[in-house]
Amino acid sequence: DGVHVIKQPKDEITPEQVKLMRTQDIKYVEMKRVAEAKKIERLKAELHLLDAAGSSARRHLFFVDTEREVKEFDIAAHLDTLPELVDRVYNRPTIATLQREAVKGPTDPVHLKKLAQQRKNQYDLLRQRIEREKAMFAISQKIQTRKDLLDKTHKVKVKKETTTSPAIYKFKFQRKR
Repeated sequence: DGVHVIKQPKDEITPEQVKLMRTQDIKYVEMKRVAEAKKIERLKAELHLLDAAGSSARRHLFFVDTEREVKEFDIAAHLDTLPELVDRVYNRPTIATLQREAVKGPTDPVHLKKLAQQRKNQYDLLRQRIEREKAMFAISQKIQTRKDLLDKTHKVKVKKETTTSPAIYKFKFQRKR
């Protein structure tokens, strides 16, 4: 009732070949992760993280003796700067510096807003790169775990795999001679 056909043998992959492929995958992911880490370092060096969102609120603590001094306390006078510059977190020039030298950099609000938007975009890019680097680290750990599971030793799963970490296994101790 038909034609005899010889079954083609499937291309079997040996465990050594699977380990080699997994090793190459790990090396590729690690290479990409290291490149991402270098880009992160470059961005951090450029941005200096001066006014990073999420950083702890900076506080100045001034000590005075009486309640009257607390009520009369003037931050601008104490810091020797203009009242408009008190809110600046960094680069707060003193009045003497402002009298001696002209203000360097942009001063018009439109240009300042544009620079603030660019800085915000750079911080967003930095945040995305950090998240990508963490994800690549988790991927490389998961690949390494799967590669380790190819061994024929007895293993017990201790903890399930999550999105940020691989599954944790406990392997039976074997003495190497």
